[in-house]
Amino acid sequence: MISADLNIILPEILLAGYAMLALIGAVYTGKDKLAPALVWGTAAIFVAIAIGIGMTGAGTNVAFGGMFVDDAFARFAKVTILLSAAAVLVMSEGYMERRGILRFEYPLLVALAAVGMMMMVSAGDLMALYMGLELQSLALYVVAALRRDSVKSTEAGLKYFVLGALSSGILLYGASLTYGYAGTTLFSGIVETATGGHLSVGLLFGLVLLASGLAFKVSAVPFHMWTPDVYEGSPTPVTAFFATAPKVAAMALFARLMHDAFGNATAEWGQVIALMSVLSMFLGAIAAIGQTDIKRLMAYSSIAHMGYALMGLAAGTALGVQALLIYMAIYVTMNVGIFAFILSMERDGQPVTDISSLGMYSKREPGKALAMLILLFSLAGVPPLVGFFGKFYVLRAAYEAGFAWLAVAGVIASVIGAFYYLRIVFYMYFGEDREDALDGGKSPVLWGFLMASAVIMVVGVINLFGIETAAQAAALTLVQ
Repeated sequence: MISADLNIILPEILLAGYAMLALIGAVYTGKDKLAPALVWGTAAIFVAIAIGIGMTGAGTNVAFGGMFVDDAFARFAKVTILLSAAAVLVMSEGYMERRGILRFEYPLLVALAAVGMMMMVSAGDLMALYMGLELQSLALYVVAALRRDSVKSTEAGLKYFVLGALSSGILLYGASLTYGYAGTTLFSGIVETATGGHLSVGLLFGLVLLASGLAFKVSAVPFHMWTPDVYEGSPTPVTAFFATAPKVAAMALFARLMHDAFGNATAEWGQVIALMSVLSMFLGAIAAIGQTDIKRLMAYSSIAHMGYALMGLAAGTALGVQALLIYMAIYVTMNVGIFAFILSMERDGQPVTDISSLGMYSKREPGKALAMLILLFSLAGVPPLVGFFGKFYVLRAAYEAGFAWLAVAGVIASVIGAFYYLRIVFYMYFGEDREDALDGGKSPVLWGFLMASAVIMVVGVINLFGIETAAQAAALTLVQ
């Protein structure tokens, strides 16, 4: 029995074992001298495990009495998490090494965070949920404060830690209430307590507190307050990581908890998540308008996009979960390209994040400016780019589930949000040509990720690279 359980969680064991062995090896040998090799090695292991999960997984497997669930939904999320984490690691290596901030702990902390994320999306029990969430969070607290000589980085790590501890407390209180009223921590047991599609008052409070704790992790309003400061203060590669893999993991965990544990009471939680969705979309769209720092702008953009993803979850249907997965996969791909561009924004070898510094950038770097334009248009949801289809799916899911008002609000918020994406395009093509122009950015790795992401946004309209079918199969395993 134990051997069968261990076989099911083999990817997590392999990744955790690698992280611990590499940590011991680095400490007793070259330490930071090994950092570049560890970055590339960790990225390669991420890709290898993602390929293994994608190729060998079939059916639904349950380990440790239902605490760990390996199904199509978890596999879809894990592949997305691992590939996005690998991409961010590869992008960050050159950037961090040039600035002398590449430490051997960085790729290993990302690996441990990835183990936590994989645990989160496979959680079938409140205790497994909390274990995965805390393993991810503890690693990310340290990564946010990676630059020990930077006040902003230390401030970002501290803010993230304090507010993360608060959210963990809220989530734990919700879990204890749920356990008290359901008599079990297993999702399969909790879902049976919602008789007739209605929850008891105690379970309803537990649900709201659990949802609040997870809303912090996806930076949904009103639990978004940490996002702009942490995005701005963290080293840019760390910001890129925050904007990709952890968002997918938290959103997938949110969907699993709602459907596996409270799937018989979609009417109760659908309204709550719909409210979070509409508030996130509008706050992200409006607050980003006045931003001059591109990292803070991307923070508010992230809040808005999590609002769109939550629209799919609020629908409470298989189509809604499919739309959520498609949206997150597209969002991560766009963000990898956007942050590849941000990482290449330099002047005299120093990072620049001021949007006005992009004045007439198209004259000096027409190829990169065009790729950035495609990505920004895709983020705004301009057809026929892939980003448009991501929004189309969630809007359709919300409308068909009876949330027509939410779909209309999403369209309005999307129109408002298009302004700040177009403002960056305006600076690049029509802005003031500054004397202190940005350097060309000479990293072939960053150039490659930027161009690949832009090409995917254009070519992906053909069949979305098969993501639609995979997301549908994943959604059907979660929503019967």
